[in-house]
Amino acid sequence: METLYWTCLIIGAVYALFSLVFGDWLGDVLGGLELPGVDFLKPIVLAGTVTVFGGAGIILDKYTTLSTSLVLVLSLAAGILGALLVFFAYIKPMEHSEVSTGYSIRELVGKIGEITIPVPETGYGEVMVRLSGGNVVHIASSFDHCSIAVGSRVVIIEEQEGILAVAEFEKQDVLSSLSHSSLR
Repeated sequence: METLYWTCLIIGAVYALFSLVFGDWLGDVLGGLELPGVDFLKPIVLAGTVTVFGGAGIILDKYTTLSTSLVLVLSLAAGILGALLVFFAYIKPMEHSEVSTGYSIRELVGKIGEITIPVPETGYGEVMVRLSGGNVVHIASSFDHCSIAVGSRVVIIEEQEGILAVAEFEKQDVLSSLSHSSLR
C-alpha cells in the first residue's frame, strides 16, 4: 500500500508543479479549453484529492499502528476533505473573480462618447468612450456629415473598418422627439 500512497503523492505533486510552470502556456495552446462537467470534478480538485490521499496514507502508514484498511479509509477521508477545502477555499471564490477589460470595437455601437479631437464634415476626429476598464479613444467620423466640436457628447451609430461614425447626442434627442411629436 505504501507504493500506492507514494505514487499518488508524486503524481499529484508533479501535476501541481506542471500546472504552476506550464498552466498559462497550456491554456493558451488549448485556447482556454474548459472541460464540461461538474465543477467539483475539475482537474485541480482531483489532483488535490490524489495528493492529499497519498500524503495522508504515507503519514498514517508510517507513524501509526492502525490497520491497513483503516489507514486506507482515513486516507480517503483526508483526500475528500482536501478536495472540499480546495473547492470551497480556492475554486468557488475564484470562479467569477476574473474581470476582463477586453472589448470589441463593435460593442461600442450605441454607447455615448465625448469628442476629444474635433470631427470635420468629411474628415476624421477622435472620440473617447468610458468603459468599465477605463477610457478608450478611437478615430471618429461624422455620421450626419456635419462638424462636431471638442467636448460634444456623441452617440456611436456604426463602426466600419475601425472608424466609429458618430452623431451629436443632444441633436439626436431633439430629432427623435420631433419625429415622435410629428407622428401624433
